[in-house]
Amino acid sequence: MNRRDFMKGSLLSGAAAGLTSRASAQPAQKARVSPSDRKTVGVIGTGARAQQLMDAALAIPGIEIVAVSDAYSGRAQRAQERAGGKAKIHRDYHEILADKGIDTVIIGTPDHWHRDMAVQAMDAGKDVYIEKPLTYTVDQGLEIIDAAKRTKRILQVGSQGISSATQQKAREMVKTGRLGQITMIRASYNRNTSEGAWLYPIPPDASPQTVDWNAFLGPAPKKPFSLERFFRWRCFWDYSGGIATDLFVHLVTSIHYIMDAKMPKTVLATGELYRWKENRDVPDTVDGIMVYPEGFTVNLSSTFNNQSGDSGIDILGTEGSLSFRGSQLVFRPENVHSDNRWVVDSWPKALAEAYYSDPKVQKEESPFTWAPRMSQQAETWDELGEDATIVHMTNFFDSVKSRKQPVEDALTGHRAAACAHMVNASLRESKAMQWDFAKEKLS
Repeated sequence: MNRRDFMKGSLLSGAAAGLTSRASAQPAQKARVSPSDRKTVGVIGTGARAQQLMDAALAIPGIEIVAVSDAYSGRAQRAQERAGGKAKIHRDYHEILADKGIDTVIIGTPDHWHRDMAVQAMDAGKDVYIEKPLTYTVDQGLEIIDAAKRTKRILQVGSQGISSATQQKAREMVKTGRLGQITMIRASYNRNTSEGAWLYPIPPDASPQTVDWNAFLGPAPKKPFSLERFFRWRCFWDYSGGIATDLFVHLVTSIHYIMDAKMPKTVLATGELYRWKENRDVPDTVDGIMVYPEGFTVNLSSTFNNQSGDSGIDILGTEGSLSFRGSQLVFRPENVHSDNRWVVDSWPKALAEAYYSDPKVQKEESPFTWAPRMSQQAETWDELGEDATIVHMTNFFDSVKSRKQPVEDALTGHRAAACAHMVNASLRESKAMQWDFAKEKLS
């Protein structure tokens, strides 16, 4: 299961039907888009995920990508082609920010660039769609939140799952009490391929002539030129938080949304590098425990060494459970019945017989249930309609036009990323990390 398969999905409800029909009617509608609905976009960082975001933006009527920038010239050229040849290539992303004709930017750069580019873009008057994680460190989130407030710009983080129908359905079911009391959530994301471990193929034309190494490094520690670091940056602490910031952030964003939770009060984690040891320093196996003041615990788990374990989210309640697998959501009721026979049979015979003759016991315990009973069955929902990335991108541009808060604003993105940073801090320092709710940072 790859990243896109796990998070894909869209609106099943009437809203989804509208999005589906709008997308399918796109060629006819483009000619009728009003000037106020047209938005010009610059894309900063045009790697594999960013080009998926470009496709999502281009599927929305009225959206035009007019500028792109990347430290590898080959990706910039491919992004220009993807935009219909209309986008201008900029070697320096500051040129995009300085262009008054550009309304919004999509930031798809490595994590270590996110804070600088997001703040600079908002200061330049741009609205921002930024791929998750929002930050490289916890404190950077506070700077981005302050910038969004100060500039009054729209910033949306790109964990697209919360725009899917399955997660909206799950949130509704939790709110209405369908699951009963929820005390445990298990979430995992497992892989067993070199691609899954971020050991991506390197373009054969990559060289100091086609890769701007200094533009890539930016605020990161200075290192000698390395194609492995450039194209496989998630493998290194200098540019990434590894599994926690790439995968756990998706899971945590979804859990926060479904459970209407803010942050865990305590995080304890472990992480080891067992197998993929060449040209990397982040772990390939991570486990984390997060305890929430709302009254539940989350177990996070990921390995790049086996994919047989189910990747997904299980929300466990006293009355039922919800399971996410790919684009499917399943509700399973808790058909629970007591059976104390093995204990009561050790009592004195007279006491045991008196216990069994009690009508209440006969009603509640399965060996003594005389009346026919119905067993509730599982309920299943499958996603239909547009891919969740398109829906999430549509939500962003709707916020840009309405000036209303986006579905995943800076505070939401800060908290999800902070969970990942707490996981990494815990595994590095071998101790539990605590959250300061008043200051929105590590205590």
